[in-house]
Amino acid sequence: MRNDLTMLMDLYELTMANGIFHSEMRDTVVYFDMFFRRVPDEGGFAIMAGLEQLIDYFNQLHFSEDDIAYLRGLHLFSEEFLDYLAHFRFACDVWAVPEGTPIFPQEPIVTVRGPAMQAFLVETMVLLTINHQSLIATKANRIVRAADGRAVMEFGARRAHGYDAAIYGARAAVIGGCKATSCVKSALDFDVPPSGTMAHSWVQLFPDEYTAFRTYAEQYPTSCTLLVDTYNVLHSGIPNAIRVFDEVLAPRGCRPVGIRIDSGDITYLTKKVRAMLDEAGYPDCKIVISNSLDEYLIRDILAQGSRIDSFGVGERLITASSEAVFGGVYKLAAVEQNGEIIPKIKVSENTAKITLPGVKIPWRLFDRETGKALADVITLNHEKIDDSQPYEIFHPEYTWKRKLVRNFVAKKLQVKLFAAGKQVYNSPAVPDIAAYCAAQVDLLWDEVKRFEKPHTYYVDLSQALWDQRYELLKKYAYEG
Repeated sequence: MRNDLTMLMDLYELTMANGIFHSEMRDTVVYFDMFFRRVPDEGGFAIMAGLEQLIDYFNQLHFSEDDIAYLRGLHLFSEEFLDYLAHFRFACDVWAVPEGTPIFPQEPIVTVRGPAMQAFLVETMVLLTINHQSLIATKANRIVRAADGRAVMEFGARRAHGYDAAIYGARAAVIGGCKATSCVKSALDFDVPPSGTMAHSWVQLFPDEYTAFRTYAEQYPTSCTLLVDTYNVLHSGIPNAIRVFDEVLAPRGCRPVGIRIDSGDITYLTKKVRAMLDEAGYPDCKIVISNSLDEYLIRDILAQGSRIDSFGVGERLITASSEAVFGGVYKLAAVEQNGEIIPKIKVSENTAKITLPGVKIPWRLFDRETGKALADVITLNHEKIDDSQPYEIFHPEYTWKRKLVRNFVAKKLQVKLFAAGKQVYNSPAVPDIAAYCAAQVDLLWDEVKRFEKPHTYYVDLSQALWDQRYELLKKYAYEG
């Protein structure tokens, strides 16, 4: 991550911090939660991603002389506040759900505790970093699940919304389950395999398709994948590819890796191509498909009997084209005054926008026999879930819907990232996060993983948290 992101914030974060600096709230400690309200694409769950970059941001947070000079020129801030920024040191505690974890609406996925001025200043980057990568990781996971065990490569750098989106979008895609990326910088930075073959321009550059294929195979005899749809897949692309396999690779004792198709009727073409390759003695030659793919198209063409070994997915993955934003928000949850934690709530006529007050801990309950996730429960921070005893969960809106959970394991979802501004957590390598993500998704019931109308995975509130929220709602109903 570049080290000049301190000023990547909304102006109101600075104006509020300046106002707090000159008020009686200057030394107030606050708790902020990041959470989201709705799963993208009406899915059953999302995937947490982006923590490594958020950690980098917190570690590098400082205001340069140029930053201070610019802010002074706005004539909005006192010299005392600017001096505070010039000597700024990040001093917050931060907790978060680890990357690769399935996450659900309303539960705190990042919690920031610290001086109010500092907690205000980091809002934009907390949201920007987690929202973007969680959106792409969630989309990637849907696409990977649609591929049903076939490898998916991320091919979207040229269609991303800027170079940071390409770099970190590829990272998130691998966390979500993609096996490789076409983006060399992402492959280098995050220790994931790079993937790529040739463009149509390579084929067009040569006098004929055969010469283009032959030249490529001579250069890359042990990693030869040919793009066969520049002219005509069945009448020239595959025949020329087979000829090159016979004339260039076979004499060297090499086997072709694959062929790629980027256009046309995928189901029809792959059936024909598979038969042609098998008949020519290349049953091990893989068929790779690309071209504006998403989870629905992949699912449909596989259901139609397409013969596909792997997918290259670009624009609809790297831009999460079916869902523009992740929708995470950053809300004040509590204030510390004289050692007492005072819960805070945001009230709205739109019930989905009513926040959960207080300092909270999200838990996940797992069945001891199957290992499957049963439900999540959000408790107040002083509560413990004793998994040696039956535990009652209930619907936070339809409270008569209750269930006694038995024979379960309760696990806290958050880990601590920073203590008083010092990093206390090391982010795993991206391949390790991806493996963790796959294992955690496997712990969800298949009904939760449906693309359309998934089973609702319940995120319940402890009785104490529900009571606290209810009392505050009553209070502001009369005072508002």
